[in-house]
Amino acid sequence: MTAPRPRPLPAQPLIELLDVSRRYGSGPPALEDASLSVRAGEAVAILGPSGSGKSTLLNLVAGLDRPDSGSVTVDGVRVDRLGEAGAARYRRAKIGMVFQFFHLLDDLSVADNVALPARLAGLGRRESQSRAGELLESLGIARHAGALPNRLSGGERQRVAVARALMNRPPLLLADEPTGALDSASGEEVSRLLRELNADGQTIVVVTHDTELARSCTRRTVRLVDGRITSDVTSDAATPVTDPESVR
Repeated sequence: MTAPRPRPLPAQPLIELLDVSRRYGSGPPALEDASLSVRAGEAVAILGPSGSGKSTLLNLVAGLDRPDSGSVTVDGVRVDRLGEAGAARYRRAKIGMVFQFFHLLDDLSVADNVALPARLAGLGRRESQSRAGELLESLGIARHAGALPNRLSGGERQRVAVARALMNRPPLLLADEPTGALDSASGEEVSRLLRELNADGQTIVVVTHDTELARSCTRRTVRLVDGRITSDVTSDAATPVTDPESVR
């Protein structure tokens, strides 16, 4: 399959971290003097082992934590200056998050799980259910709209989680080890889904320790070691992984 030609990206960054540091207690810094710029439409993998600082970086971008120094700006918002209520509003408007373990509510239907962010943002039930239905259809899981999440496979639940993350049309999708709890076939489906979303213009940042996931669904890899960015490499295109034997 011929790889799609890269789209021209805007010069103005969607994410900009400048000299960001974060330390917890008296230990070594979780993140130290990190500067990173991500333009709208990019797909970027933040790659590193456990303890490298990648989760800290994701939490700072999501407004779940604040840096000790430096600045975090996302889509024109100084995230590091937000209070608790402002950070919650920021996440509803600007951020979609996908987690390793889905975090779906098992007592709500798939459609209600997907619609929940819009309801929390004040959208009416009819409008939110309509938007949820469109997302489930586009992600190939509309037939499960009335099912409870625990009746779905891992790959299907992660698709539901992605639909929920896209519910409020966020400019930025953050994925934290999105294939970590999946078997290889389901993981490949999620990787393919992320590639397709990015091809449609969605900005994606994937936090992972999995080099194959980074290679298969992003064009740019930022490596973290001991809280410091050690490399930032952009390739011509993401490399789809269709046969595990082909990458060994």
